[in-house]
Amino acid sequence: MAELNTGDGGGGKGGKVRSKKQNSKVDLTAMVDLAFLLITFFMLTTSLSKPQSMDLSLPDKDDDPTKNKDIKVDENRTMTVILGENNKMIYYMGLLASPIAGPKDITYGKDGIRREVLKRKKSVLEYSAALGKPKNGIIVIIKPTKKSTYRNLVDMLDEMAIAGVDTYAIVPEFTPEETNLIDKK
Repeated sequence: MAELNTGDGGGGKGGKVRSKKQNSKVDLTAMVDLAFLLITFFMLTTSLSKPQSMDLSLPDKDDDPTKNKDIKVDENRTMTVILGENNKMIYYMGLLASPIAGPKDITYGKDGIRREVLKRKKSVLEYSAALGKPKNGIIVIIKPTKKSTYRNLVDMLDEMAIAGVDTYAIVPEFTPEETNLIDKK
């Protein structure tokens, strides 16, 4: 005998009529396209934004001690900054034996060393222009002590970049007078 399909899903014995469930499928093509577009966008933007770093030029290492010559610079253009312990900083203009300004304690930041560097830079440019050499700017010698921190040195290098000082040097050597000055403060 053949059974009659009543559509109730219960084998033809009566009861509720159930609707046939549709198989639902979601088309993910648009989602995949969007994901690839976002990945491509972020890959391009991250490769275009490169970290900025400061240029650092180091002298060539010569093994020949006869080539070691002292470079004479105008003391009116020279500013020396000594970095000490506990964020202390001392600066002076010219030579320590006969300073043009200082030695004075000074702080970091825009109201401290930055203001002083900008003021001294302006006066050095006026001095150089009076000598007929307007391109000769200030020369800053940064002398970090063993008790100063790496952060102090980086902060000082940042101040050189902000103030637009073109010529500066990091010299970890001290004269006996500078050592006495550091120990006294």
